[in-house]
Amino acid sequence: MNSLNYAVADSATMLRRNLRHMQRYPSLTAMVLGIPVILLLIFVYVFGGTLGAGLGHVTHSRAAYVSFVVPGILLLTLAGAVQATAVTIAMDMTTGIIARFRTMSIARASVLTGHVLASMIQSMLGVGVIIGLAFLIGFRSAASPLAWLAAIGLLALTALALTWLTVALGLAAKSVETASNTPMFLMLLPFLGSGFVPISSLPTGLHWFAEYQPFTPVTTAVRRLLLGGAVADNAIVAIAWSAAVALGAYLWARHVYNTRPLPVR
Repeated sequence: MNSLNYAVADSATMLRRNLRHMQRYPSLTAMVLGIPVILLLIFVYVFGGTLGAGLGHVTHSRAAYVSFVVPGILLLTLAGAVQATAVTIAMDMTTGIIARFRTMSIARASVLTGHVLASMIQSMLGVGVIIGLAFLIGFRSAASPLAWLAAIGLLALTALALTWLTVALGLAAKSVETASNTPMFLMLLPFLGSGFVPISSLPTGLHWFAEYQPFTPVTTAVRRLLLGGAVADNAIVAIAWSAAVALGAYLWARHVYNTRPLPVR
């Protein structure tokens, strides 16, 4: 086997390790999936009538708001799922297991790759759950299969970028508690963008922030892909943001992983 084959095999082993961790701690996965489900139901059935009317739909306002809010909940799902990645990475860093891995004949990159792939699986599972629930409570889309594929691909790219960012945050954290807190800002960004209300309704300063923060073009592009509308500019900006965050976070994570002193137990 060449070095690439060894790296793939080692990454698959680390992926199985992380998937088994998810099986052993189902409460963490349930919380990751449960919070977006609860928020979707609250925003649709508690606030949906009023917020839908604010979109200009006097009749069927709740049904209109379901279609509007689903992309924002999908981004919130990704942000919540990757937050758990920072915690698991920090646990590995602080308990000495990575120091042990460094003494073994395995591809160094496979440890992080296993975490990233497991997080991606968890993230896209959450996306599937939210989409299924959205259809049950009234979401409707006339998007073509190609548009759906583009929307899912954009969400997957965003999940990859956020995963590498939380991997870097988890590697840099001095404790598990710190790692659980530092990614919290990702949960706020969908609220401070176009996820739950049109950014035109926001006050001036917040409107400017919402317009230029990275979650807004992703949310808008996914919404237009699923509901119809011009998507090109938002999609290009969303892809550029995701690629930049993924690359920067990957380089940061690799640097910290290779240079940070580790405890040996």
